[in-house]
Amino acid sequence: MIIYNVKVNKRLILKSVLLLMLIICITLGAIGIYNICKNINQNKEYNLIDDSIPSSEYALISKENYTNILQQVHNNIDTYVGQKIAFSGYVYRVKNFSDDQFVLARDMDIGNNQTLIVGFLCSCENISDYPSYTWINIKGEIIKGTYNNVDTPMIKVTSIEKTSKPENANVPLPDDEYVPTAVIY
Repeated sequence: MIIYNVKVNKRLILKSVLLLMLIICITLGAIGIYNICKNINQNKEYNLIDDSIPSSEYALISKENYTNILQQVHNNIDTYVGQKIAFSGYVYRVKNFSDDQFVLARDMDIGNNQTLIVGFLCSCENISDYPSYTWINIKGEIIKGTYNNVDTPMIKVTSIEKTSKPENANVPLPDDEYVPTAVIY
């Protein structure tokens, strides 16, 4: 039988284990930081949300969000210039409009069985083909125009087609719950 007498230095072992754990932690931290930096450099939009609508697509304005969008575009014209939109309404004309101008209108319920005509001022070369109160679908782009020497949003119509009046065509009052953005969804 062989007996070895080994003296264990507990302090040295503890220091060695702690040093080894520190080296492992530093290595893992460095690898993690490297991977994060690598991902950020590969994808510059790392924490950005792409909330834009591709320029070839049109944002569809519905009956439910019509007055909210109308109000936001009127309040912040410059924000929405260039936005492409599609919606329906009826042709409404005022005496002092030029031959290519009209309002694509909807009736807004204001209570007590009363309505108010609301809508976007539009510009279209062949609008004379459509009599007043004709229901149409349009596609167009928001531009900054003037009406009675006041800056106003205007829709430059790129596509127009006749449609039928929808059931319950009236639109609601704008609400306080609407959250405006830089684009129309």
